[in-house]
Amino acid sequence: MKIDKEISHPIHRQHKLKIEYTEIPFYCDGCKEPGIGLKYKCQKCEFDLHKACAVAAPNIHHPFYNKCEFQFLYNPPGAARRVCDACRKDVLGFVYHCWKCDFDLHPCCANLPQVLDDGEHNLYLCLKLSSPCHRCGGKGPGWSYRSDCKTYNLHVSCVKELLVESWQAMYLNVDKNKVREMQTRIPSLKGTLKNHHGGRGRGGGKVGKCCQIAGGAVRVIVSAILGDPTALIGAVIGGFISK
Repeated sequence: MKIDKEISHPIHRQHKLKIEYTEIPFYCDGCKEPGIGLKYKCQKCEFDLHKACAVAAPNIHHPFYNKCEFQFLYNPPGAARRVCDACRKDVLGFVYHCWKCDFDLHPCCANLPQVLDDGEHNLYLCLKLSSPCHRCGGKGPGWSYRSDCKTYNLHVSCVKELLVESWQAMYLNVDKNKVREMQTRIPSLKGTLKNHHGGRGRGGGKVGKCCQIAGGAVRVIVSAILGDPTALIGAVIGGFISK
């Protein structure tokens, strides 16, 4: 698929936007969600868009909602608070909305791959959890990724919470060198898994294998949720997650 190196966008008509790759986390001025990897950036002012937001299709269908047609909107419809049906986070900007069923999806959530590969195992996007999330311990609403052994589950929303906790400096307008320091604070999923399984994660069997793949799994999930399914972010945070 061809990627335009430079585009004009209706919400930022004054300047052209150029494609670039960044390992520094940013907040998209379209959907107001965090991002990393490919983005369209204004070279003259602080304005960034996820690639998925900058070149969003006007209408899409999603396999989880066979009867829905989602329309791309610059602002959420109506005055009432709306949440993304994938990650359960507030919709504050760009959104895909189904007028028939009243569902909403952040553009990056709408583009999450159905299957992720961490190099050794497949991770499957699921509409509902069949077993507790390894981050929050619950089976609440929202999409999740599940390992092929069906015992490792992680809410899309929980991944975003991990990122917000780790990148709090972005809200405080700290310089970008400080942001790299904050990246080292990404919580270890290894400990989360160990606690969830009562300390049995080091043993053999199905649970043990899932604990071993946790680091790689989170790397590719984080990459996909941030709008970069290529998992290149793994080079930045992979070591911190597996500590």
